[in-house]
Amino acid sequence: MQRSYERKQTGRHPRSHGQFKTELFKRVARIENYDELHRLLQNDEDLRRLCDVKEGEKPYHPSILSRFRKRVGPDAFQQIMTHCVKQLDRTNVLDARTVALDATFIKAYSRRDPNDSRHGLSDSEAGLRKQGGNVTLGYGVHLAADTKSEMPLGVVVEPANTNEKKAAPTLLKQTIKRRRKRRVRHVVADSQYSSQAVRNEVEGLHAKPVIPYPRNQKKGKKVLRVDRRFRSHGPITLRRLYRKRSAVERVVSRLKTYFGLRQLRTRGLRNVLSHVLLCLIALLGNALSAIKQGLPLRIRSLIHFTRLTWRR
Repeated sequence: MQRSYERKQTGRHPRSHGQFKTELFKRVARIENYDELHRLLQNDEDLRRLCDVKEGEKPYHPSILSRFRKRVGPDAFQQIMTHCVKQLDRTNVLDARTVALDATFIKAYSRRDPNDSRHGLSDSEAGLRKQGGNVTLGYGVHLAADTKSEMPLGVVVEPANTNEKKAAPTLLKQTIKRRRKRRVRHVVADSQYSSQAVRNEVEGLHAKPVIPYPRNQKKGKKVLRVDRRFRSHGPITLRRLYRKRSAVERVVSRLKTYFGLRQLRTRGLRNVLSHVLLCLIALLGNALSAIKQGLPLRIRSLIHFTRLTWRR
């Protein structure tokens, strides 16, 4: 990250590490906006020390943090996330023989353009998605997670109107091809991913797809299906594997509830991807902190390490 933020100039090096800590703290502490974060940095001495704000220095203004995220960019944040996943892999926390896929929606930091309701007024890259009886502007976060440890392994962010099937190949290659220690054996996903192209992609990566077929496909054959009440039917082995899909839903729930995934305060696909990656890095960093303190069973414990870091 530091190499990504270096400037070819003389004088004092930018406070990149402190700004990175501040971004992670915002998510771990569930601070909704950057104005509140700036106010806390002005008044809380413990927080200033935590974020490397020295005595007499001004705290990081929201505009400074915005420039920091843009300067570092999602490519560098992706490298940091990959490094965190590799560190977890070395500790034998990850199993990753069964990977679950799912997508979730986050609302864009923009309203719809009154002249063209298909686009955002201040964020033209966001897409529309039906939620209940409403059509909402936002982005789709496509996530892959290890079903045993419930840790994220890969992420793709697209406009909300991008179908899960289109995002799946990129997500699969990003997740499975990086696996070196243990080979992924099964990829579990819901019926939104049901297509021959996705199944071929999974099989081409030497894994077995566990994806339910819709009613109009494979009639009369014993394949995995899910009814309207979300009850699975078919071979018992596939049904047992399909139950593991709920792991990725719990990862999404933690990201939204405890790591600020919903608190989107930026616009544009690249900036939204940076926000999502910072949320994932905070979650993975929480797990690494638990392991470092000799508490591997608490890698999913959130309140505990938030309190250790800072008390509001």
